[in-house]
Amino acid sequence: MSDERTKSLFGPHSRRSILKGLGAAAVGITLTSKNYSAWAADEEKKLNFYNWDTYIGETTLEDFADASGIDVNMSLFATNDELFAKLRAGNPGYDVIVPGSEFVERMIQADLLEPLDHAKIPNMKNIAPEFIEDAPFDPGRKYSLPYTWLVIGIGYRKSKVKEVPDSWEYLFNSDQYKGRIAVMSDASELFRNCFKYLGKSINDDSPELIKEAEAMLIKQKPNIKAFHEDNGQDLLLSGEVDLVMEYNGDIAQIMTEDDDIDFIVPKEGAMKQQDTLAIPKGAPHPENALKFLNFIFEPEVGAEITKTILYPSPNAAAVALMPDSYKDNKVIFPPADVMAKCEYPRYLGPEFTRLLDEAMTRLRAA
Repeated sequence: MSDERTKSLFGPHSRRSILKGLGAAAVGITLTSKNYSAWAADEEKKLNFYNWDTYIGETTLEDFADASGIDVNMSLFATNDELFAKLRAGNPGYDVIVPGSEFVERMIQADLLEPLDHAKIPNMKNIAPEFIEDAPFDPGRKYSLPYTWLVIGIGYRKSKVKEVPDSWEYLFNSDQYKGRIAVMSDASELFRNCFKYLGKSINDDSPELIKEAEAMLIKQKPNIKAFHEDNGQDLLLSGEVDLVMEYNGDIAQIMTEDDDIDFIVPKEGAMKQQDTLAIPKGAPHPENALKFLNFIFEPEVGAEITKTILYPSPNAAAVALMPDSYKDNKVIFPPADVMAKCEYPRYLGPEFTRLLDEAMTRLRAA
C-alpha cells in the first residue's frame, strides 16, 4: 500500500501518527529486553527477507535490527508463482519467505522448505490454536507458520449496486454490471471460486468441472472490464469498476478512505488462504531466520504489523492489543457461519495446475 494511501482504520490520521501516539510499547521498544542478540552468534548479522509489497509494519524491520543487531534486506515478489520459480531454480540467498498456503504444500513436495525448530520459536504460543490445528497444507506446522489469513470475496461500491451482491453470480454469470466488474487473473483463484459458485469444492480436480467453469467465464468475458493483477482495490477506489473480486484485507484498506465501499463473502462460500512465514532450503542464515520468526510473533510486533496492513492476524496476543474497530470489523473478520463455507486450496498436482493454466490461456484469448 502506498504512503499516500496509509489513512488509518481508526480515524483521519496516518498510521505512523497513530503509532507515535500509542507510545513506545506499540512499536516494539520494549522488545530490546529480549535477549535476541545472544542467538546465532556465529552467523553474520544479516537476514534476507523475500516478501510481498507493502506487507510489513512501518517500523518492524528497524525494530528487529535494534533488538538483535541483525540488518534485514527485504526484496519483493509479485506472485506465488514467481516465488516458487525463483526457489525451484536454486535459493539465491533468501532466509525467510512468505508463501501462500497452497504453495507451502507445493514447496514441501518439491523439498524447498526447511523444517522449523519449534523450540526456537517460543512465541508460537501467541498464535491462535485453530491456525496451528487447521492447516491441511502443512499438518503440525512443520514447515510454516501463519503470518496473516485472508478470504476472497466481492468488494463493491454501495451507491452503484441495486442490492448487496451476495453471490458469485454477479461476477461470473450475469450482465447486470456489464463493463463495471473486475476479477482476479490468477487461474487458481479465479477458477476455484467458480467451482464454489457451481456448488463444488475448490479442491475438486475434475477436468469436466474446469471445462464447465471455462465455458461460463468465456460467456461472461464481454461483461468483465479487467482481469486484475492484485490491484482490484485500486480499480474500485478510483471508480473504474463497481464490483471487484478481491481479498478482504485489500478492501478493508480502501474502506478507510471511502465509506461508499463495502465487502461481502458470497453466500456460496469462497477460497480462504494463509500467507505464511517459512525458511527455504539453502537459507544462508537459518538461525537468524528463526530469530526473526520468533520476533514477528511478539504481541507488540504483530500489532504494529496489523495496524499497517489491516489483514486479519492469527496472532491472538497481537489482536488483543488492537482496538475494537479492528476486532469487531466484519470485513476483516467475517462471521464464523460465513467462514464455515470457505476452504483452503490444496495443491492438487502438476496435471491440475496445467489444466487450469491452459483454461486461463484460452479464456484470455477468447
